[in-house]
Amino acid sequence: MKQNLLVAGFSTRHVACSAFKAGYNVYALDNFCDQDLYWYTKECFRFDSLDEIEDRIQDICARFSIDAVLVTSGAESAKTPVPLYSTDIKTVSRFLDKVKTDQFFEEIGVKKPAIIQGNEYPAFLKPCSGSGGWRNRVVSSAKEEEEWRILFDNQPYFKQQVIVGTPASVSCISDGKRAVALSSNEQVLRGEGECEYGYSGSITPFCHPEEERLKSLAEYIVARSGCMGAVGVDFLINYDNIYAIEINPRFQATLDTVEAVTGANLVNLHINAFLGEISNQSFLKRCYAVRRILFAERDVIIKEDLKNFAPQVADIPWPGTYFEEGNAIISILAQGKTRDEALASLDTTISKIQQYIG
Repeated sequence: MKQNLLVAGFSTRHVACSAFKAGYNVYALDNFCDQDLYWYTKECFRFDSLDEIEDRIQDICARFSIDAVLVTSGAESAKTPVPLYSTDIKTVSRFLDKVKTDQFFEEIGVKKPAIIQGNEYPAFLKPCSGSGGWRNRVVSSAKEEEEWRILFDNQPYFKQQVIVGTPASVSCISDGKRAVALSSNEQVLRGEGECEYGYSGSITPFCHPEEERLKSLAEYIVARSGCMGAVGVDFLINYDNIYAIEINPRFQATLDTVEAVTGANLVNLHINAFLGEISNQSFLKRCYAVRRILFAERDVIIKEDLKNFAPQVADIPWPGTYFEEGNAIISILAQGKTRDEALASLDTTISKIQQYIG
């Protein structure tokens, strides 16, 4: 008999799809409830505020006899009435706090950007919590720092040295003591405007002379962290220098490209890790895979139904959905035998979709 899984978090489509392919009955609690989330779920429920998540999980588990819960960003600390396949809350809380994460890297002897105290510029400003990177910013003066602080309502933040390099990540599976790297990933950032450091996609694998060292370092970090299941580590590569940036104690947004390249099912691997099963299997690179998120360049209403572009698109909005300037609209997916071939295929689909979204 199939188990009933609830996937809860800000955005769940990628994990719900993986769970569906793994043979589970899937329910989802999601901030968007895009068209394709319904393709993989028995029921899906939308929430507006992250404060609602815990109560909504309790209600859904009671109504649908949920066997276990998986979480994505925004729901990592939720308490659940049924088994939760997630890192324990104490450990999760440590790595959702970016200052404590920075301290962890220092404790285990991993190179990371230095913390800046006082009025030293340029400086990289980063909120102490949150995901996506869209609030991160480089400032060159106390005036710019104060403007940023006011813009984001005086939320706690810290400052790091500015390092120019290539953003990357490694996707791991861990049983809490040992970690296995599934893939390295090149991170795609928005690259311009106020959200230039915001996450906007991934390219898997990340072909770089330091790739093997990067993966080994990620395995060391994750094993020392105590995190379990699917765990990601973000890095910045500056020539042959590798700087650890963050630990993501949850399913990562790179899931689509990682599964496409490795042929692995991350939900299966994640759950097996909690059951004490973690494989030494080496996952071969079957192709190159790319995901790119398209953002609204102005306020826009999507009038066309874009579902016919699947599977080249995901996170598909419903016709009539309104997006404010800067909001994520849809994900574009592509594959190829080479990186260039995958990117060319991506550009072709983006050109088609842009005719419909403005």
